[in-house]
Amino acid sequence: MKKCTQCGSKDIIIERKHSGQRLCQKCFIKGINKKVLKDMRKNKLLNKGDKVMVALSGGKDSVMLLDILYTFYERNIIDLCAMTIDEGIADYRKDGVDIAKRHAERLGIEHKVVKFKDCFNFTLDDIMSIDSERGACTYCGVFRRWIINREARNMNATKIATGHNLNDETQAVLMNYLEGNIENLTRIGPKTEARNEKFTVKIKPLREIPEKEIALYVLSKELEVHLAECPYSSSSFRGEIKEFMNQLSNKHPTIMYSLLKGFDKMKPSIKKDFTNEFTKSKECVECGEPGSHGLCRACVFKKEIYNNIQK
Repeated sequence: MKKCTQCGSKDIIIERKHSGQRLCQKCFIKGINKKVLKDMRKNKLLNKGDKVMVALSGGKDSVMLLDILYTFYERNIIDLCAMTIDEGIADYRKDGVDIAKRHAERLGIEHKVVKFKDCFNFTLDDIMSIDSERGACTYCGVFRRWIINREARNMNATKIATGHNLNDETQAVLMNYLEGNIENLTRIGPKTEARNEKFTVKIKPLREIPEKEIALYVLSKELEVHLAECPYSSSSFRGEIKEFMNQLSNKHPTIMYSLLKGFDKMKPSIKKDFTNEFTKSKECVECGEPGSHGLCRACVFKKEIYNNIQK
């Protein structure tokens, strides 16, 4: 009978194909926390006294992230708050928002819910009800980033923590490479530095943890999470990349690790060659948020949507 390679227990809950490691529940949870802490130290993601705002959706990734960062909060290393975005997706979003509220209340941390409807006077469902050449994820990503950055300042946060995992990062690398989006490639990494005083530094403590292990972590710790998948995700380009990467990983278990490791080695060269092109940041003439041109991307999209709604 197979045993845990750490403690010898027979109660195995995971066998990692890429390493051959077998772990029981206790050793798995301990190992995940140790791995995340190691990555955070390596990439210098936290400083003592930081106020970290977790982008808390109620899904498994952000709930696990909150659970781990809370241990730093308990030891008075950081202050901790959370912010949840309600995009306005019928029969989907409410459950995640409610779960996020319960976690924040359980932990006794500051929490805020912000709606697309209140910020832009339309929901994601409204956007997708009109004709558009762009997918839901494109709109959602731009508007979410706009809200998250603004609310980080409103909550006096020094860092924004997101639950991006290994799958998310490798999908982003491949997707932006295939689209030739060098600007986005220069921003992918464990820590996104501020290019403007209105930008808050973003950190990704879970970027080297596979999605399956995050699911196993929240299950092992009996953390309440919203498991439903966004109804718009399957029709997006990212959804296609996700399916492709999952199929590839089934045959080649180490592929995501090697892809991310290879990209991280190349990134300094990419940043060096394109630094002058993408580092300039101005303030949007419409909303005052940072942007590369006269209008930030969120305001460009808002104008397009308002014009389509009025047709």
